[in-house]
Amino acid sequence: MPTVSVGRDCLFEALGCTYTDEEFDELCFQFGIELDDITTEKAIQRKEKHLEEEGVEDDGETIYKIEVPANRYDLLCLEGLAQALRIFNGLDPIPTYKVANIGKESMLEMRVKTETSKIRPYVVCAVLRGVTLDEAKYNSFIELQDRLHQNICRRRTLVAIGTHDLDTIEGPFTYEALPPAEINFVPLKQTRNFRADELMEFYKSDLKLKKFLHIIENSPVYPVIYDCKRTVLSLPPIINGAHSAISLKTKNVFIECTATDLTKANIVLNTMVTMFSVYCERKFEVEPVKVTYPDGKSYVCPDLSIYNMNVPLSYITGIIGVQLPEDKVASLLHKMQLRAEKSVSEDKEVKFVVSVPPTRSDVLHPCDVAEDVAIAYGYNEIPKRKPASLNPLPLSQFSDLIRTEIAMTGYTEVLTWILCSKKEIFSMLNREEDNSAVTIADSRTSEFEVVRPSLMPGLLRTVGHNKDHPKPIKIFEVGDIVLLDDTNDVGAVNRRHLAALYCGANSGFELIHGLVDKIMEATGTNFVSPGNSTGYYIEKSEEPAFLQGRQASVIYGGKRIGTFGIVHPKSIICHAFFFLGILCRVGSMKYL
Repeated sequence: MPTVSVGRDCLFEALGCTYTDEEFDELCFQFGIELDDITTEKAIQRKEKHLEEEGVEDDGETIYKIEVPANRYDLLCLEGLAQALRIFNGLDPIPTYKVANIGKESMLEMRVKTETSKIRPYVVCAVLRGVTLDEAKYNSFIELQDRLHQNICRRRTLVAIGTHDLDTIEGPFTYEALPPAEINFVPLKQTRNFRADELMEFYKSDLKLKKFLHIIENSPVYPVIYDCKRTVLSLPPIINGAHSAISLKTKNVFIECTATDLTKANIVLNTMVTMFSVYCERKFEVEPVKVTYPDGKSYVCPDLSIYNMNVPLSYITGIIGVQLPEDKVASLLHKMQLRAEKSVSEDKEVKFVVSVPPTRSDVLHPCDVAEDVAIAYGYNEIPKRKPASLNPLPLSQFSDLIRTEIAMTGYTEVLTWILCSKKEIFSMLNREEDNSAVTIADSRTSEFEVVRPSLMPGLLRTVGHNKDHPKPIKIFEVGDIVLLDDTNDVGAVNRRHLAALYCGANSGFELIHGLVDKIMEATGTNFVSPGNSTGYYIEKSEEPAFLQGRQASVIYGGKRIGTFGIVHPKSIICHAFFFLGILCRVGSMKYL
């Protein structure tokens, strides 16, 4: 989850009261966030530079590092945190955000060109009028952009935010996509003009910006935003222009978000304007901008309308497990910035019409409303009770029974990786490589290329890493493997398998054979003569992973359900130890 660093004194000033560290930690817990660390600015700088502590000294302002839910974008800045906690404590009402009532002919306009569809097709905009900024507010404004870029914007690949001093530019604005050589401007914090292609080379040495270059670097056209005088506002998602940079003197802020995902763009824009409209001359009021697309359709943004959701009271109390009166539920929702009005349906069921503000984009389903009620009520206040008894799946019951039986014979259960390398399932088991395994797309490492089609490689690896362990080594695993299956909608199917391994000074073939008999006896299956379908029997096997003439297949109901034997010398060389193994396909037995 993202961590937000805020100055303790600034936060307490915004909250209107002070707390001890323990009291604030408790407040965070009650609200559903976590006070992750308490540090100072100088301590953070020393840690980043890998410097040692300088002894006892005044390190300046105390910094709270607060861990917030990944989908609570409104909590990524001091303003959002303070507002949410003040409402939670009953100090403030839920704010009502509104779009300024101005005619379309008076609105600023963003005109989108056709070429933008080749790279970043969407743009949304808004204006904050009469903003009053000081250094702390300015830093918080910039930090919120950075946190959104790292979070919902997915490092600017989905959305890129541009903020500009509106008094230095003039609409209407145009959003275009041009060849790099045709774009020329002075970027932020620079003093000379750069062509866009030159800028790409220039920023390859910039530690912060070089990680965003790949988003547009290989495109034949780059997105760019101009004002009516062809002044470049920004080259999204890389850098803004120096001409329209905001400062502490900025009074009117123009915000534009270019995107490949329109939904995410609207969430980002709403977050930016709702968090900082508190500093506008008209509090919580945002000036809209008209966005006109090449097909002639136009849209007014931002959309700060409230979304209404019908949630039955029985649904909320059923999920939480606590019977709460209607007024109590409405009060708890108010603490979480959700207005709730009671309504009664035709069948006399009590429901709430829950009004979701533009700051709460995380509320998508009635279960989100129930979660907020549980948080406001307090998880510690919910009485503990044993859940209703659930019958385990037959496969799980059978697996546990098998585990118990094998453990009682002196074997130790292990849990190995579900992913493995192709080498482990083919060449290291003396098998020809084919396309029978489920392959991981774009695997980051050769050690995890495929999903295991057998438990055998995991046991081999386990013993290989424990060669110095006293002999004999007796281990087993009961777990799922994955096989290709064209009849399944996902093209693969899970199967529950059992594998056991004996590693000692002697081959111990008779020990593994005895384990097979023990397992079959525990399942109520008798040993019968070959060809008899009422029980199990063994016959000669040709499994390449085992030594010829020293292996056998376990047959049940006319089907091979397992194999056991001495591992082939080639596999012994690959794994650098001697052992005997058994591999039984438990999941295919009929009594499951």
